[in-house]
Order: sequence, then C-alpha cells, then structure tokens
Amino acid sequence: MANISKLSILIPVYNEELLIGDLLLKVYEVNLVGNIEKEVIVVNDDSNDKTENIIQQFITDYPLLNLIYLAHNKNKGKGAALHTAINAASGDYLIIQDADLEYNPHDYNHLLAPILNEDVTVVYGSRFIETDKSPQKITIHSLANYFLTYLSNFFTHFILTDMETCYKLIPTAIMRSLDLKEKRFGFEPEITAKLGKMKRLKIKEIAISYQRRSLHEGKKIGWKDGFRAIYCIFKYNLFS
Repeated sequence: MANISKLSILIPVYNEELLIGDLLLKVYEVNLVGNIEKEVIVVNDDSNDKTENIIQQFITDYPLLNLIYLAHNKNKGKGAALHTAINAASGDYLIIQDADLEYNPHDYNHLLAPILNEDVTVVYGSRFIETDKSPQKITIHSLANYFLTYLSNFFTHFILTDMETCYKLIPTAIMRSLDLKEKRFGFEPEITAKLGKMKRLKIKEIAISYQRRSLHEGKKIGWKDGFRAIYCIFKYNLFS
C-alpha cells in the first residue's frame, strides 16, 4: 500500500482545439481520494491550430488548478512530449491522459484504489475487461490490440488484456528509471517491456470506460504505428 500526496497527470497535446478545453475541465472537476493533490502537466507538441490559445485561456479561467504548460518548438511525437512531461513531474505517481476524451478522468480514483489499498506497484486501466457498463464489440482496432498484448505478455509474463492502454499509473521514480527512448506510439510497448524486467514489481489491471474516436474524428494512430509496436516489443524485450 502506497502513500500518495500528489498525482502528476501528463497530457501530451497535438492539434486538439476541439477537445482540449473539455478535457481540462473534466480533469479540473475530479476530486482525488484521500485529498491527493493534482499536478497537471500539458505538453503542446507544436500544434498549428488554436490549441495553445485554449490552454492559456483555461489557465487564466481556472487559476486554482496546478497546471504546468510546456511547449515544443517543433513536432516530435507523443512519446517525446511525454519525455518532457515526465522530467517535469513532481508527483509521487503519474498517469498519462490523452487529450481526445477517449479516456474518462473520473476513472482516476478507480485506478488509485489498488495502489492505496493493496500491495500493488503499477495499475493499468484496461479497455477490454468487459463489464455490464462497458460491453465490448470486436473491431479491427481491438483485434490489433489483442495481438500486440498477447505478444507483449509472451515476453514479459504479465497477464494483461490491454498493453496499449493510455492509462498507466506508475510511480514517478520508476518511470524515470526506465530510460525511455521511443518518441511516438512505440512508447507504450517500451514501457511495458521495461517494467517486465523489474523484479518484485506487482502490476494489476482494472476495467475503465472508453469512448473510441475514429481516424475521421482525428485519431492519430495508424497501421504503421502497429508495425512499430511489434518492432518495439521485440527490441525492448530481447535487446535492451
């Protein structure tokens, strides 16, 4: 059982003018259990729309939120934005939050519960643990995730259903110790591979809510990223 006084919420952003304001409001409205303090770190990965203006206006409108805003002067990728955010984090634990509202910040407290009440070090939020509230349907996207997770589990010996999940709740010190390299979507399998090499690390999955966004609606991951994920699973499990 961990004692957490501050949670760092890392938000990489690229061209999310339509959703970033709503997402930040949802994060603001969440009251964390046990009076845990929120630290919100937004990294703008050189957006070329109105994303920055919306973030700056939110900072003005909600000064009570501990929001740290950082910006890249050129687009480097989601992983690179997270490297910047991880280096800036001061919380005991951190969690990654995509800016597109596929994941619901109200799940933070569900993710925190195993850390606070059980002998667990890391919690993954799974989109594929079926519950009465979140029935799952089979799609090309979910099949690709099943395959990548199965391949990752083969090497790490974790028993996960969703290795690619955004919601990974990890001690900040452990995340920094992983020496992460991937600058795009290979970030997810790299984290899991490197966690798999840590002895005595206890990981748990819990069900989360999920509202999938399509490529037409602005989702940025594509089939090339799937091949990169396969490469990263082999690379970071076998050769690093």
